[in-house]
Amino acid sequence: MLETAQRAEAADRLWTAQRERTPVEPLTAAYPDIDAADAYEIQLINIRRQLAQGRTVHGHKVGLSSKVMQRMMGVDEPDYGHLLSDMVLGEDTPVDTGRYCFPRIEVEIGYVLGRSLPGESCTTADVLAATEYIVPAIELIDSRIRDWRIALADTIADNASSAGVLLGAARVRPADLNPADIAAVLYRDGEEITRGNTSAVLGDPTEAVAWLARKVASFGVTLEAGHVVLPGSCTAAVDVRPGDAFRADFEGLGSVCVAFARSTGQDGTGN
Repeated sequence: MLETAQRAEAADRLWTAQRERTPVEPLTAAYPDIDAADAYEIQLINIRRQLAQGRTVHGHKVGLSSKVMQRMMGVDEPDYGHLLSDMVLGEDTPVDTGRYCFPRIEVEIGYVLGRSLPGESCTTADVLAATEYIVPAIELIDSRIRDWRIALADTIADNASSAGVLLGAARVRPADLNPADIAAVLYRDGEEITRGNTSAVLGDPTEAVAWLARKVASFGVTLEAGHVVLPGSCTAAVDVRPGDAFRADFEGLGSVCVAFARSTGQDGTGN
């Protein structure tokens, strides 16, 4: 584990990288002794900074929720990050790629909670009972670690690579569909580029939400009414290019779109 001063230093590196769009070398290289507990504490240091600036917690996301990704990272459980109020993006407003270091998108459903979830005892039944509706979603992910050269502690410390979330207009109650078997297709500029099924997320994405409720309870955190929870992607992540327009279609649930503008740069000239 790291010393308190090392955790603070690592948090400062990520904070500067995010603010200045200047990615840093992996924390796991700079701090060989870093572990997951250190990484969550580093994440929280920067979340508290953002909350102090007036942002609020809009929800949480689960990462590494497929068995393939867990094997790649050498772990046996997912990780998580925070979704803050300024990460909520709209379908009608193109996203400026210049705000990010290495943006990618992932296709997933979102759970919007109608009431708070229990903590350490949370089950999938609790999640379904507390979910007001399920929505189509696209998560924007980004890495403040150079070239996405991340190990587990790198992504956890970097808020699980969170960057933004877009929710589609559809609102469907859990009782009216099976969250564990929703086919999804992602299109870029009208051409299909990938497809998947929500069953890729721990066999049932509701399991990921229940896991998250239990996990954050150990940190004294509750998943609250009104929060959005992203359980993990049902497709591979896709790199974003300036000018791209994406649409994700979900069987029985609807669609969600996002377009990415060409950045004008700080001087308005594209430089």
